[in-house]
Parts: sequence; structure tokens; C-alpha cells
Amino acid sequence: MTSQDAIDDFVAHVTATSLDDVPAEAIRAAKTFILDCFGVGLSGGSGPWADEMIALSAQWGQGNDARVWGHGQPLPAPAAALCNAYQIHNAEFDCVHEGAVVHSMTVLLGSAMAVAERQHGMGQAISGKDLLLAAILGVDVACHISVGVSTGLKFFRPGTAGAFAAVTAIGKMLKFDADTLRHAYSVAYGQMCGTMQAHTEGSMLLGMQVGFNARNAVVACDMAAAGLQGPRNILEGPFGFLNLFEGDYDRDVLLGSIGKTWRITELSHKPFPSGRATHGIVDGCLRLQKDHGFTADEVESIVATVPPLIHHLVGRPVQDEMSTNYARLCATYVTAHALRHKGIGVDAYDAGNLTQPDSQDLARRIRIDIDDNPDPNALVPVTMNVTLKSGAVHDITVQDVYGAPANPMTHAAHLDKFRNNCAVAPRPIGEAAAQALIDQVEDLENLDDVTRLVDLMMPNPAT
Repeated sequence: MTSQDAIDDFVAHVTATSLDDVPAEAIRAAKTFILDCFGVGLSGGSGPWADEMIALSAQWGQGNDARVWGHGQPLPAPAAALCNAYQIHNAEFDCVHEGAVVHSMTVLLGSAMAVAERQHGMGQAISGKDLLLAAILGVDVACHISVGVSTGLKFFRPGTAGAFAAVTAIGKMLKFDADTLRHAYSVAYGQMCGTMQAHTEGSMLLGMQVGFNARNAVVACDMAAAGLQGPRNILEGPFGFLNLFEGDYDRDVLLGSIGKTWRITELSHKPFPSGRATHGIVDGCLRLQKDHGFTADEVESIVATVPPLIHHLVGRPVQDEMSTNYARLCATYVTAHALRHKGIGVDAYDAGNLTQPDSQDLARRIRIDIDDNPDPNALVPVTMNVTLKSGAVHDITVQDVYGAPANPMTHAAHLDKFRNNCAVAPRPIGEAAAQALIDQVEDLENLDDVTRLVDLMMPNPAT
């Protein structure tokens, strides 16, 4: 039987699925990316406008439902969701589903943890099993919706599709029935936001749109739980998400793999704090540098041939003066910096590095050309052509970018990334708390109350 609107299929999937239905590899991936998000959320507290967002959120409403990670400021759950989701995306270091072009854990985890803390305050614990299943299903819904789209980005999909992920997670944790969950999706859709103009200009509003949708997801679930009803055909109606926010889509792709393909297993780690669309270029250049032993000073020129989406997202020109947000999405800058430093750290966007003459000069000798890839959502393959001052030429085509499921970070590298992010947080939690977080997430099935995870993300007075 064919549903009138695909949202009904997703509601049925979410309400019917238990953790026993989920394969071990999906549970393993959920643990990996929950921990990863905690780390990037802590380090993101040092990014642009994090303190200002927290201060404003406290000004807009007082409450002690939930806390801001690494800061400790108590806020109402919607406000805490906004701040924590923003911090997760603030360093462009959060995991992503490349085929969907969605940072599908970001809105989800910021929202879900805020609601879990609020439930704890009401005497209703959310367990580690609850969180695992909520995360897996949230990613499933957001990414199944997004991979079905066959047109390019018009709205900021990490925020818009992320709202569906967050509602899924909250609804599952709170055990919404089918009607309540459907209305929660509907109310979230009525508040959905996210413009690609912020990405085009490198505005800090980009990451805030993730936070806005996290806040709105909490509000939507509260309103649906209180009985508010919304329109039914929010995905495929004439003004539904797929027709209004996206464009053309393939219904067979949209629904054909539900319950068969677990999208959380397809997420990519981000080894570098820069737009994922820069990673193929950076990865290719670093592979060539490692294989052939040249230094950045020996490079005469570089040509990257990339799919149209990469050029659209990160093909912007390097500038004498760049904001952090602009530079993270400038492939020529991050590639030049990576070749000079054999990688990219969060310090790549310090004022001294952004204006470093050698990096600026090399960045201006990197050209990004568009290939004939017909897929408007493709991030691979990318082909790099590096010409050295000696006249030597080195080429590489990258299909599986470092951090993708087919070329993953090792578990040790994943933990190193997490520990490093904890260490650079503006209010460090300390090594003991970082290790305790690792241990708790690893044993998440046996955790009785996930607010214990937030306890471990509070600042350590001794550090």
C-alpha cells in the first residue's frame, strides 16, 4: 500500500523500531559519532559568537532545564539546544553524511540532550539505550529524506533536514505515538529555516541556523505533546518540504531502503575543522606530499578538478582579510595551510595564520575547476594536479576521502580528535573527565541516565 505522504512511512519506521532491530554496526557508529559530537561541541565553545549566544539566550528566558556544554550556563531546554547545536557546528568539525549533504547528528544531539536533561529534572531518566536508538533513527530519517533529493542545495540542508532528525530523536525518547510524532514533524516544518546565502558569504549565521532548528525542534515536540495539530502532507504536499525546500526527488530512493540501510553507518568523520567539501582537495594534496616528499615551498601551482557542488561550496577566492567562517569554507586557503603544516588544526584560523604571507601566496596559485559530474549533490571524485617549481608534476584522483566509511579514521585517531577537542575548549573539562566520557559512551547501553554525560562536560575548576 502506498502512503499519501512519505512522512507516514517515516512515522511508521520510527514508532515500530526497537534497538533489537538495529544491527551492531549501526550501534557502533552511533557511539562513535555521539562522542565525536561531544568533543567538537566542547571545542566549538571557543568559536565565533558562542559566548554572545549564551548571554543572549539567558537574557531571553531564565530556566535550569539544561546546561551549555563546557560552560555550565543553565537555560530552558530550547535555548540550551540552540547553544549546544551551534557549538557542535561552530568549528565546521562535525560529522556529515556526504550523499545527503547533511550534518545529521548536530541538530539532533543538541536537541536530544537538552530534552534529556529536562526530563531528568522531572524525574524521568533517558537511558543510554534510549539515546542510541534516538540518534540512529534521527539520522535515518534526515538522511533518507535527503538522499532522495535529485536537485542541488537551495536551503541549508544541515539545518532543515537536521530538524527532522531532532524531532525524530526527541519523539522516540519521549515515546510519542504515531499521531503525536506526525504533528511534531509538522510543527517543526512550520518553523524550519536555513538559507544558503549565509554559506555563500561565509557568515557566522550559517552555524546559527543549525541552532535555530535545534531550538525549534524542542518547541515543536512540546507543542505536539500538548495537542497542537498541523498539516499532514509536509513532505510531498504541493508546499511540502520536498517540493518547496528542495525540488525534484526520487520516491523509490526516498523510501526504498528504510529499515534496510542504516544511514548512520554511512556518516563521514571530519579529520579537519573545515567544510567537508574542502577535504577531498586537502586529502589529495596531503597524499601527494606524503608520497613524493615535497614541501609547500616547492609547489609552483595546483589545479583541483571537482564536482560542481564543491566549487559552489568552497571555491571562493582567498582574501587578504578573512573571517574564520569564510576561511573554513575557502578550499584554496585550507589547502595551502595544510601543505605548510601537514594538516589543519583549530589554530588555522588564528589571525596570524590567516594572514601568513606564504600561505596567502600559495593559496593564490591554487585553481579550482569544475568537472562534468552530473550529480548536483556529489562531493567526489576530485582530481589534483600539483606542479612543482622543479617542473615535476604529480596527479591523484580521490574517490574515498579520508574520514569516509570506505577510508575511515582509525579508532585511535577518532579518540585523539576527541581528546584534542576537549583540550582546546575554552573551559577545559580535564583529562579525567574526557576519559570518563569515552568510557561512558563506549558502555552506553548500560547507562541509566544520559545527564551523567553532560555532568562530565562541565568545566573543571582545577583546569
